Amino acid sequence: MARVVMFVYNDCTADQRVLREAETLASVGHWVTIIARAPAPGSRIPMREVRAGVEIVRIFAPTSWRATWLMIRYPWRAGRDRLGSLARAVRAHQLRPADGSAAALLAILAAWSVVRLPFYVIERLRRRPGGSTLDWLIAWRFERLGWAREAARAAPPADVWHGHDLTGLPGAVEGRRLHGGRLVYDSHELFVESGSNARRPRWAKWLLRRLERSLSRRADALVTVNQTLADTLDREIGFRRVVILHNTPNRWDPPAVPDDRLRAAAGIEPGTPVALYHGGFSGDRGLVPLAEAMLSAGLEGSHLVYLGMGDLRDRLVELAAETRFGGRIHVLDAVPPDELLAWVVSADVGVMPNQPTTANERLSTPNKLFESLAAGIPVVTSDFPERRRIILDDPEGPLGAVCDPTDPASIGAAIRSIVSLDPVATADLRRRCLAAAHERWNWETESRRLVDLYADLAGG
Repeated sequence: MARVVMFVYNDCTADQRVLREAETLASVGHWVTIIARAPAPGSRIPMREVRAGVEIVRIFAPTSWRATWLMIRYPWRAGRDRLGSLARAVRAHQLRPADGSAAALLAILAAWSVVRLPFYVIERLRRRPGGSTLDWLIAWRFERLGWAREAARAAPPADVWHGHDLTGLPGAVEGRRLHGGRLVYDSHELFVESGSNARRPRWAKWLLRRLERSLSRRADALVTVNQTLADTLDREIGFRRVVILHNTPNRWDPPAVPDDRLRAAAGIEPGTPVALYHGGFSGDRGLVPLAEAMLSAGLEGSHLVYLGMGDLRDRLVELAAETRFGGRIHVLDAVPPDELLAWVVSADVGVMPNQPTTANERLSTPNKLFESLAAGIPVVTSDFPERRRIILDDPEGPLGAVCDPTDPASIGAAIRSIVSLDPVATADLRRRCLAAAHERWNWETESRRLVDLYADLAGG
């Protein structure tokens, strides 16, 4: 059995992939520690805990660099803080020798502000989505890589170092440098083309891609989420071994008469067709085109439920209030992961029209796809290669329908093709979805490849 240390750059309270992998390895006898990032001070999340035989240790990311960077990048902000402190000292007649140094620093910051402000204005006029690229790079250099060094120092010696995504990989590489052992890179997505990274200028993405290539070429194995992503990363970097672990939940048996949680929470009449989107509310998920799709002919009696949280929540609430939707759109808060399938099962169709805005979106196979199948409900999803393979080419298929995610009419037609089925066809489709989940798309099946990989790494 191996001593395994995983690194993940979040607080690891809800990262189901990381927790499933760690708990699976612990269940077969490996000794597993997760080094996670600590949340902000004052949080109730413990700094150390044991969960299903896995120890989770949370380490703060360094913040001392921020004050210096604030003075360099935004001197007027730093000066404002120091001016306030100095003014309070003057009013209280409590000036000290140190306040003279503060006054000198304030003068320097004022002069630097005059020089810096025009460049800041130009940057603001030319700004890209995701904020300043320079701020982003500095945060990578001092916060993310700084956390990696601290996390590796806090980790116990291990036989295998397992880095989740590019933010976790530097910690695993540093741990191996300090203690020796094997290295696994677990890429949950095409990281350089994900989120705000995808919108960075080419030179910034080149630097990030170079970092990924430099660190991951040392890996004994790549673990990733689907075949297309595996082929892409292997072609760009090259790995000794590639293991595919789809983001599937455990097998789940729906109750004979499920609780109608979605309709009850949203105030929808029993028996009304419900299309469900569950997950993060972010820009590339096609949430606004999905709402527009509900205006398609044939969906007048259907409702749409958004279940989750994220930056677009206020926008979705505004959409739901528009009179043209007739009260048929509902926004519900996210539910605990261990309750999710009990909510999903009451929908008629799970919808995920991710937009083809980035390579990462086009290659993705989201958790919600497999969660829908696990609950036995059909899927409507973007017509991307991996999703088409799962939904249309499955031996039990089709398990739903694909659509053009940029076209609300196409999304609407795909939803209508599901909710307009007669009861016999609906029951058969749901049976096929659940059978596919039980036979193929489940963690019990997927995790065997992870167990086999670690048996080889431990034996080596």
